[in-house]
Amino acid sequence: MTIEYRTNALVTTDEFIELLLRSTLGERRPVQDRECMEGMISNSNLIVTAWEGGTLVGLARSVTDFHYACYLSDLAVCKSCQGQGVGRKLQIITQNQLGPRCKLILIAAPAANTYYEYIGFTNNPRCWVLERDTRIRD
Repeated sequence: MTIEYRTNALVTTDEFIELLLRSTLGERRPVQDRECMEGMISNSNLIVTAWEGGTLVGLARSVTDFHYACYLSDLAVCKSCQGQGVGRKLQIITQNQLGPRCKLILIAAPAANTYYEYIGFTNNPRCWVLERDTRIRD
């Protein structure tokens, strides 16, 4: 398997959705909402991709200021390429795009907790989430 990695290469909405469906991330993303998916891919400001031939096989999608914080929103690798270091390489390239003080932050799927700890992330219990249909209280 020859994988080519690219930074900020054009990824179509269809390619993005297709990759999520071929990974385990499709279960937790609104892949049926094309407008949302299009917004997710077009409004990210750091995207690192992995390609096998002309097929997208991995993606690290982030929103960042490049200096203090980088939120790694999606790390998706198609099931047939998992366990081969593709996800790790996507994260390394992402981190290499960031300034020396910039933290890489993500919310892991429960099944991936041990993976992120294994590659060097530390767990932070201070994450808070406000769901879209919940209003901020007065």
